[in-house]
Amino acid sequence: MPALTDLILAAEGVDNHLPWPRAVVTSKEWSFAVEQLAEGHWSLLGLWGEPGTVHMALLDEAVWDIGVVSLLCPDGRYPSVGLLHPPALRLERAVADLFGLLPQGAPDTRRWLDHGHWGVSFPLSARVQTAAAAAPPYQFLPVEGESLHQIPVGPVHAGIIEPGHFRFTASGETVVRLEEGLGYTHKGMEGLMAGSDIDHAAKLAGRTSGDSTVAYALAFCRAVEAALGIEVPARAVWLRALMAELERLANHLGDIGAICNDAAFALMHAHCGVLRERVLRASDAAFGHRLMRDRVVPGGVAIDLNDEGTTAIRSLIAEIRQRFPALVELYDNTASLQDRTVATGRLRVELARQYRAGGYVGRASGRDFDARRSLAYPPYDALNFNVPLLQEGDVNARVWIRIHEVEQSLSLVEQILRQLPGGPIRVDFARTGGPHEGMALVEGFRGDILAWLRIGKSGLIERCHLRDPSWFQWPLLEAAIEGNIVADFPLCNKSFNCSYSGHDL
Repeated sequence: MPALTDLILAAEGVDNHLPWPRAVVTSKEWSFAVEQLAEGHWSLLGLWGEPGTVHMALLDEAVWDIGVVSLLCPDGRYPSVGLLHPPALRLERAVADLFGLLPQGAPDTRRWLDHGHWGVSFPLSARVQTAAAAAPPYQFLPVEGESLHQIPVGPVHAGIIEPGHFRFTASGETVVRLEEGLGYTHKGMEGLMAGSDIDHAAKLAGRTSGDSTVAYALAFCRAVEAALGIEVPARAVWLRALMAELERLANHLGDIGAICNDAAFALMHAHCGVLRERVLRASDAAFGHRLMRDRVVPGGVAIDLNDEGTTAIRSLIAEIRQRFPALVELYDNTASLQDRTVATGRLRVELARQYRAGGYVGRASGRDFDARRSLAYPPYDALNFNVPLLQEGDVNARVWIRIHEVEQSLSLVEQILRQLPGGPIRVDFARTGGPHEGMALVEGFRGDILAWLRIGKSGLIERCHLRDPSWFQWPLLEAAIEGNIVADFPLCNKSFNCSYSGHDL
């Protein structure tokens, strides 16, 4: 089996790209990498562009090697990755919308983020073009068969949630095809970051997806610190992990209750909502913000943990440990609830593997990957925890993965509080002398988040790309709902809980 390292070493290496290498490859070498993806030898971590260049981050899971390959596109074209490896299709469409780089041979070239309302085309390219007054209606893929009907849902929904369009084709009540239309929460994050100073860009990163503000800030800061060779104080490293686990707890508890609520079992929703609120209040007491936004900063953390905060977190853990087991038993022993979740929205193991689905989506369908363990970044390399894994791939399995992860996060928080070192919480660092490039992969509650950036000689961010795990999970929701009834879509959707904002950038 070919090794990713061999491809990187054979190509033209790029200096000052840390902690993993980047190389500029030929079109032939790029196509070879695509073949390795298609054959399942390597994993696609991300695909993004900049004016005249397309980049692809790859993972060789056989040896846990990571590398970035870059292809120069002087004519604005490059060999399509999605032609042979479907998980890249939406990423390619986003690159085309933002940079005008066109994947040759791609089976799907429809717009993705650009709905024709920006006023310009290819806004991040070197040749920004004035857009047409209106874009043609989005063409959903055709479906053939007798007695089929379409059900359009969104982009505005009944609940207080972000916008996204779902086009169902159904035969009676059975879903034959679901196709999503996203991009409504596009914020222009990559354009906003270009030219920003590091501290401001860190704040932007933490606002990519509000429920994962700690995870995004951590990914961005670790990329900055890798690029500049910054050694973060030990206490700050452990406090970051503490915040990350509190964020994971809050989201998993909220999701478990919300999934049950979509199965008409409001009692679980109420009790899980109370526990989620307890996590948010403890986070506020410990770090001065319910979501801990802007608390992870380049070089460390912005606030220390005092005795009052430690007491609040310990009380929180004790309360969850006391109340959560009864809720798990209630979930497991309620037949009407199990009837809705078991065997519903099944995601096949093969698809989860092909798309390298992260988080509870992947782990409920047999993909054994967790960046905290597989890449063992600190302090997780010094902590004891298990990564739950199931094969069934249904809504019930995704609930149980969350349940087990709640239990693991409780243990991790206790370990962190016991072993938390003393010392400073932030280090100053030089912000000039580039260019420097950095990359990081961290585990958010949905799965692995990628951050890649370049810092220029002036110390400002030249380019930054953030990749949410939802890029590889949204397409799998389309597959999981097929063959289910329309009424089970809210349940399946919530069990995936993909991010709109994180996906739409």
